[in-house]
Amino acid sequence: MGNVTPMRHEAPPEVEELELDLLAEALFQRYGYDFRGHERTALRRKLRALLQQRSLRTLSALQGQLLHDARAAGAVLRALHVPPAAMFDDPEEARLLRQACLSGAALPKVWLADCAGAEQAWTLAVLLAEQGLLARTELHCTVASDELLAEAQDHSIPPDRLAEYQAGYERAGGGARLADYFHITGQRAVLLPQLRSRITWAQYNLVTDASFNEFNLIVCRRALPDFGPLLRQRVLQLFHASLAPFGVLALDRQFDESEALAAFYRPLLPMQPWYKRVGF
Repeated sequence: MGNVTPMRHEAPPEVEELELDLLAEALFQRYGYDFRGHERTALRRKLRALLQQRSLRTLSALQGQLLHDARAAGAVLRALHVPPAAMFDDPEEARLLRQACLSGAALPKVWLADCAGAEQAWTLAVLLAEQGLLARTELHCTVASDELLAEAQDHSIPPDRLAEYQAGYERAGGGARLADYFHITGQRAVLLPQLRSRITWAQYNLVTDASFNEFNLIVCRRALPDFGPLLRQRVLQLFHASLAPFGVLALDRQFDESEALAAFYRPLLPMQPWYKRVGF
């Protein structure tokens, strides 16, 4: 007989739902990461992919591993957090960032909340440099775990990948050579020091931490879709408390007219979830 791929025996839906509750509670109690308010469909999708990668049949088996093995917990957290971005992987977002005017603030502060890794931050640094704004802008990038923080701070790109990124850069309105923004040594390409020096990295938990500064631009487009309704409202209130008057808020979707915060904002760009704060 040929090789036969064994069937994965999934738990019944009501059992899997209980397993999901218990796994989220275990992550919170054991490691302090709170996914209990995240959107359930997104959690299930990400965790099922991780089960397949680790050749596990149930979330209970995965929970047993993460409770006793820090490496397994790290794999779970990596699966549930925002996946890493590639530079200019969203040219439309990059074009919109070029249009988000920061020139009205003397010393603009920007927050990439739940940043999708170094390359999302580097993309914005290049855009700000080309707008002549980076030298006077503070770019704050927060990630949810110390492991993600260490990876972002030590990140590099294989030089041949910059040629792949050039097309996205040009679709986003770039007119230069992307590689000119990098210092290349052997097989490591790293953003130039004068650009990296404007980026401040920090570990920060959107679910539990309080406002830590006032910003002129807050961008959170990749993490918000995974948040359930109550958690989403909590995070939007956090952003509202952190956004300066006439600051810009970039979200994953447009405000619902019934949302209380909608009265404090007006659309910055037609048919886009980018807003200027106008109410206090």
